[in-house]
Amino acid sequence: MKKYFASIVLLLLLVSSAYAEILAGPGIAVVDVEGGKLQGYVHDGIFTYHGVPYAQAEPFMPPVKVPAWEGIKLALTYGTMSPQSTSPQDDIFPPHYFWPHWEPRNLPQSHSCQNLNIWTPGLDDAKRPVMVWLHGGGHMMGAATVEDVYDGENLSRKGDVVVVSVNHRLNVAGFLNLSKYGEKYKNSFNQSTRDLVAALEWIRDNIAKFGGDPENVTLFGQSGGGAKILTLMAVPSAKGLFHKAIVQSGATEDSGMTLTAKDVSEYVTELTLKNLNITPDELDKLQTLTYEVIAAASNKALAQVAEEKDIINALGRRALMWCPVVDGEFITENPAGEKFVEQAKDIPLLIGSVLNEWISMPLLANMAVTQSDNKNFWDDARIGQELNAKYGDMTDAIVKAFLKAYPYKKRVDALYVDTWLRTRAKKAMTLKADQNGAPVYAYVFTWETPIMGGYALAYHCSELPFIFNNIALSEMATGGGEQAKALADKMSQAWIDFARTGNPGWENYTRENGATMLFDNESTLTYHHDDELMNLLVPDYKY
Repeated sequence: MKKYFASIVLLLLLVSSAYAEILAGPGIAVVDVEGGKLQGYVHDGIFTYHGVPYAQAEPFMPPVKVPAWEGIKLALTYGTMSPQSTSPQDDIFPPHYFWPHWEPRNLPQSHSCQNLNIWTPGLDDAKRPVMVWLHGGGHMMGAATVEDVYDGENLSRKGDVVVVSVNHRLNVAGFLNLSKYGEKYKNSFNQSTRDLVAALEWIRDNIAKFGGDPENVTLFGQSGGGAKILTLMAVPSAKGLFHKAIVQSGATEDSGMTLTAKDVSEYVTELTLKNLNITPDELDKLQTLTYEVIAAASNKALAQVAEEKDIINALGRRALMWCPVVDGEFITENPAGEKFVEQAKDIPLLIGSVLNEWISMPLLANMAVTQSDNKNFWDDARIGQELNAKYGDMTDAIVKAFLKAYPYKKRVDALYVDTWLRTRAKKAMTLKADQNGAPVYAYVFTWETPIMGGYALAYHCSELPFIFNNIALSEMATGGGEQAKALADKMSQAWIDFARTGNPGWENYTRENGATMLFDNESTLTYHHDDELMNLLVPDYKY
């Protein structure tokens, strides 16, 4: 018993000693920021801060500054995430809508979810590039820390950069437009994007304390995160808060390139209030309702508006989803409608997509079958049947154009060419390049995961472990092999180089040269590589 007690005392002394060293020794993790002192922790030389409050907000109200606090605020655990539920169209975004995925964290939800996470190599005046991550999930779901692969430690260490990830409001919590119902709610809409602006303002004012350079901030985001970045390019109050942009699979019409019209958002709100039995002079009742009740009413309204106005979403289905609103003031115009927004002319852009993107979703949804019945197991006869069933008389021409575009692929791979995100990315990058301002750099990620028979292909989100250099955290998705590690080293370095200098290491894209980097086991720079293929597959899409 005495030995046991002595061991406990020794352990407590060691813990308290380590704690004292963090506070007072060479690895000090306490930082003075706007509002007070923050304490993080140090892991393998990287100073880490979780759940840092950059603002706070009441439901449907703009974000405001966090009141100053006394003492030391611990930033050791992840903060709350935005309220969210499944999409109103579950067949479009079902829960865990792709696989392989990373086990999501079940984090608390709150309207006051304005918090961020920071990874930095040092609390000094090194003026490191700052890379701000905006998560995916459309404008409907997700969180800055919902996936292990979003962890910024490895990227920070490798690039000697400061990595920041941001939580903000989503869906009805972030976009309900009550602006026509009086002075109190005149700025009620676009709260999701207002949160992001508030986060960037906090980064501008505080990131130097974490060794970052507020004059060299790069936004990078995937899917909905990329769409959010395009939106921020058209927000006047965001001008000057970031200096470079990386859009991964995020250029979509009706979301990132073009946004919701104000009258449509007002009609959705009108129907939502009607579904809740709330009159315009009773808006404060919204503060008393649970998120689940409001979300159910708004989902019903979204479906009704889509039906009445025959709104076809970016996936080609009759549906309306929450999205930023062009109001002429906070968001002045569409980021990339007929032209790229002038405000972003001097912002370098790195933009691209994944070869198979959403077209591989049916395979992912039925993996019990497709892991042993997919293109990698078919004979020539089956391959021919599948190609003819999909392309008919166009089969030979499409296969020829595909192999011209991707000579390291096989004939059967022509079955799974994404056209939705690829054509939109081509449009966005071309309109941006036409400005003759800051350069544009293009890529396509074509690496196929080898796991479980290779059935998952190069799917939507599959580049994420490579960008964050987190292959070790995502072996269930990548296989964790040497080829994956080598590609992660190459891609993460390109993202770091772009954040540092505005150049990822290859020739910039123009309408004339079509320069595009293809990322695979052997990465190559190509020119107009898939123009012929896209013209065959989507001949009516022009830009």
